[in-house]
Amino acid sequence: MSLIEALNWRYATKKMNGQAVPQEKVDQILEAARLAPSSSGLQPFKVVVVTDPALKQELLPHSFNQSQIVDASHVLVFAAWDNYTEERIDEVFNRTNAERGVPAEATADYVARLKSMYLTRDAHLNFEHAARQAYISFGMAIAEAALLRVDATPMEGFDNAKYDEILKLKEQGLKSVTVLPLGYRDEANDWLVNLKKVRQSEESFFIKK
Repeated sequence: MSLIEALNWRYATKKMNGQAVPQEKVDQILEAARLAPSSSGLQPFKVVVVTDPALKQELLPHSFNQSQIVDASHVLVFAAWDNYTEERIDEVFNRTNAERGVPAEATADYVARLKSMYLTRDAHLNFEHAARQAYISFGMAIAEAALLRVDATPMEGFDNAKYDEILKLKEQGLKSVTVLPLGYRDEANDWLVNLKKVRQSEESFFIKK
């Protein structure tokens, strides 16, 4: 199946049937998220994988009681760095240089430029930038799930502060950005399943110069 076919198949599943997604498929979706591009290769976010039924139940009321949270096999929470710090930037490039077998001097000027840009900015502005990187990974996960015929529901409708508290994200310097339940559609009870996918026409969507 091509990506275009997969994207035509997928939709924002409103009702899931509770069936478990095979671990090998979950692993592929997570790997797609991990391999997503990010600005300067910093990957300024994490993906929290929630499978514990009690924890999903705790998150439910802070997700506008959207049933996918508890009916999903896995709930992925994309959480971005709350700020860029010297330590975080150094960790990324120390690891990158070590794995590539290059000396620190090879990236020293580039790292210095990154620090001069990020470390002088407001923390909220840096978080917003990190959150945009998380969204790229989020999109990759959605696409890979569709290719594997795993249903997924992109969600912004949740109480970020409560998620951060329940998942203990603040202690890790993270803030929740978006949520992706993974599972399988309940075709008999999902009002959206058979409705036509509607998008802008090519003529209105693309601006050609």
